[in-house]
Amino acid sequence: MGKLNLILLLCSIAITIFSIPFAHANISQGPKAIEQWFEKLSHAKPKITKLHFYFHDIVSGKNPTAIPIAQANSTSHSPTSFGLLAVLDDRLTIGPEINSTTIGRAQGIVGAASIDEFSLLMSLNFVFTNGKYNGSTLSLLGRNTVLNEYREMPIVGGSGVFRLARGVATAKTYFLSNSSGDAIVEYNVVVLHY
Repeated sequence: MGKLNLILLLCSIAITIFSIPFAHANISQGPKAIEQWFEKLSHAKPKITKLHFYFHDIVSGKNPTAIPIAQANSTSHSPTSFGLLAVLDDRLTIGPEINSTTIGRAQGIVGAASIDEFSLLMSLNFVFTNGKYNGSTLSLLGRNTVLNEYREMPIVGGSGVFRLARGVATAKTYFLSNSSGDAIVEYNVVVLHY
């Protein structure tokens, strides 16, 4: 009887998995499909997409979304935290409120990269998990001078709807807790893609 239950369970899991629509099912991911997509690219017109969202960077509490993973021996003596590396998986939301709708995650690595000012090297993917861009990503690689009111960082690529994306992300701190270090950052992103 146990074996029959196991078989039925596995069959129901398989049916459930294969009946779930894949993220952005209209975007084929196999090598042949991508090759065909590139062949059509010469006839494609570039599109401009503007995105606006909030990035919730939680470093405190029981469930931080950004955690340090390495630091130099001298980092604890540096006024800019030079040499500190952190990995993050921060929520992206429509609004700044903590209960605002999640549209994705910012996943990547940031490092304190300046001896003289508080500046981060950011290598992130904006992974969209909800809404129009579900299943697509944008890749950001750049310098974030976090104490400046506005920070401009390049978008260097993407996937899904954002294949071959290039553009600019502008960040502005919406909220920063001096006690916990938690922050909410407003992002405006403009990308050119096909």
